[in-house]
Amino acid sequence: MSLVTFLVMRHELLLIAAALLLLMAEIFWNPGKRRYISLFSVILLGVITIAGFLPASIGTLFGGMYVTSHTTLLMKNILNIGALLVFIQSVTWLKKEENSEKISEYFLLLISTLVGMNFMISAGHFLMFYIGIELATIPIAALAAFDRYKNKSAEAGIKLILSSALSSGILLYGLSLIYGTTGTFYFNEVAALFSNNNLQILGFIFFFVGMAFKISIVPFHLWTADVYEGSPVNITSYLSVISKGAALFILIILLFTVFPVIIATWQKTIYVTSVLTMTVGNLFAIRQQNLKRFLAFSSISQAGYILLGFIGGNQLGMASVIYYVLVYIFSNLGAFGVVIAISNATGKENIDDYNGLYHTNPKLSLIMTLALFSLAGIPPVAGFFGKFFLFTAAAEKGYYLLVLIAVLNTIISLYYYLLVVKAMFINKGETQIEKFRTDFSTRFALGICIAGIVVTGFASILFEVIRNLSFGV
Repeated sequence: MSLVTFLVMRHELLLIAAALLLLMAEIFWNPGKRRYISLFSVILLGVITIAGFLPASIGTLFGGMYVTSHTTLLMKNILNIGALLVFIQSVTWLKKEENSEKISEYFLLLISTLVGMNFMISAGHFLMFYIGIELATIPIAALAAFDRYKNKSAEAGIKLILSSALSSGILLYGLSLIYGTTGTFYFNEVAALFSNNNLQILGFIFFFVGMAFKISIVPFHLWTADVYEGSPVNITSYLSVISKGAALFILIILLFTVFPVIIATWQKTIYVTSVLTMTVGNLFAIRQQNLKRFLAFSSISQAGYILLGFIGGNQLGMASVIYYVLVYIFSNLGAFGVVIAISNATGKENIDDYNGLYHTNPKLSLIMTLALFSLAGIPPVAGFFGKFFLFTAAAEKGYYLLVLIAVLNTIISLYYYLLVVKAMFINKGETQIEKFRTDFSTRFALGICIAGIVVTGFASILFEVIRNLSFGV
């Protein structure tokens, strides 16, 4: 195997190199220069993100355990874009005195999770897939508990690691049943040997439940709101967008390539869980006052909408999911960017604290409104087109009732998103958030989010490009 062959793993190798460079900077830079580690980390991931869009060879490594295709490369690039935005949004927060000594650890853990997600997406073997999941999950638990002097943060880390351990155990049990009935862990061989016998169906159910924990699909979502509320805001945004996006990507790959034989079975499963996830997520979001919990239930409902792309079981469905995750990254990180900016400046994170925000900070109010409108699916922003393609993928297969339920849930979601807009533009607060100026990194990240919301919405050719790339996983 030549050195050039390893360039198939370009994304992973670049991320590992970035982690090593960060370690060297932490060791050899004197304390006075360590304040530049945040900037150094952002530049490193920015270079990696740009390099990801350069022409690349595709193929397999390690006897087929690692596989790349144009679709998996696109998925990795989308995750890199989201992670880069989180990196930029984290710069101001890491300048705080309590975080100044942990900057390197923060970025190293984030890069480690990205490496795991990339291996997971490129897996051609269930062992590689599981290693990727664990590499992506364990550092996230440490990040959830990053505010070590806050009880809620420690609680979030414990809850995340316990729920992850439970979901991994369930998933592994399902994989053991699949291995026991097929005698292999290679995706292509499992697909050829998989049938409708009861033991294999049971193995698939356990596998799906394990993945449902990762994506926060109802009824396996109970950990989500508590972990999101207790984690630092930056980690909450990473969990709701990058971590969830990677899990959705690998799930749709596995359903379409490993389990197409039982498509009738998993379509029924997706149908029921999609309805439950949309409805429960939206109804519980209405009750929330803390914005992190509010966006947690919003992200649960968004997962329900994304499942509509799965149920089609075709090229349009996969393209719709990939496109919507891209739109969701810009929209959700735009909303979280405003929450992060206000939390860093004032420490306030409740909806009531945003009363009258437009009068003191009009730009942040407008950005939050645009992001929420995109999440709600209001035209002409990108979220509308994302939902339209998802609904089309389901309707094309005749799931009209499911589409109707999704539309009704969209109306419910519009109501609670407008509650935040009403607080900012109409309500009058006794103690309004004072006018403050965000730093350059925050403005830059929010600018990218707004540009992404607008461009991905109006550039319809982008969806066609994704659709052509997703012809084969």
